[in-house]
Amino acid sequence: MNHAENKNIWSKMKEKLHKYSFLGCLLLAGIVFFTWTDNWQVYTEPLQETYTKGVLLAEQLVEGKWPGISGEQSDATGSVSGNVPGENVQTGDTVSDGNQTDQTMGTVQSPATGEEAAMPETTGTETQDPTATVPVEEIPQEVVYHTVDDSYFDDAVFIGDSRTVGMYEYGGLEETSTFYASTGLTVYKMFDSAIVSVPGQKKKITVEEALSEKQFAKIYLMIGINEMGTGTVESFMKAYGEAVQHLQELQPDAVIYLQAIMKVTTERSEQGDYITNEGIEARNAEIAKLADDRKIFFLDVNPLICDETGGMVASYTYDGVHLKAQYIPIWLDFLKEHAVE
Repeated sequence: MNHAENKNIWSKMKEKLHKYSFLGCLLLAGIVFFTWTDNWQVYTEPLQETYTKGVLLAEQLVEGKWPGISGEQSDATGSVSGNVPGENVQTGDTVSDGNQTDQTMGTVQSPATGEEAAMPETTGTETQDPTATVPVEEIPQEVVYHTVDDSYFDDAVFIGDSRTVGMYEYGGLEETSTFYASTGLTVYKMFDSAIVSVPGQKKKITVEEALSEKQFAKIYLMIGINEMGTGTVESFMKAYGEAVQHLQELQPDAVIYLQAIMKVTTERSEQGDYITNEGIEARNAEIAKLADDRKIFFLDVNPLICDETGGMVASYTYDGVHLKAQYIPIWLDFLKEHAVE
């Protein structure tokens, strides 16, 4: 080799060194940086994962499981569609007969042509949204109340204690409506109490007997103030719920209006005995749960007769418990404005 050839080779080597010197310096700086900062810990896991995948793929090749040999489908980029041990399997893509199904888009794509074909119609039972099968009548609907006149109560019966007696005496419905009411009546003795007068007779019959003899279109029930000192909210509601159920048995076609127990004045509630507005509220909350807004409705007149303290307006009552005669129309008008057809 002559001097000219040696010079030419050396010139080419210098050219290559000059060309790659920057990359070499950059590589060297990177090595020094990562060694100095975290001793390459940031790349340890990715490198280990890459190494593990390489070993697994090599084992598959030796065992004859390389894509294309065992029938597993690989895409155009060479990624494996089958389940490779050690890899996370992504759901939503399935392989069948060489076609890859995109479940999200609902199309079938041929790996060979890339053309989309229509998704075949499925057979068998399809999963449906459970809410789509709920009958319309079972979906809660907002109650639409109507305003009526006194004639609406012609075929109604009012059942209750001394407060309902007040409605009978001062509500103006005593000539047209029916009242099965008595001072001291409780839900525990409601059906067994002989409080119903029989025309032309001196004796009285029980509420049970009276409801068995005559059918009504509406039933208005307000009861519970006399039970405040007996048992618990739970024991009261057990008896109350059974009473409502029995009313439905005796009067299957009647609409039942469950009236909230009227509160007492705040002063009366704070006397320290068994009658408290807190106890009344607890019972009313449970009574409201019995309404299905189809045949049973819950009506609460308390917002119209109570003041900012939450108790009955003191001027509306003569004893802290019962409405004065001149304020009974507030209650009756409320019932007229909350009637269903």
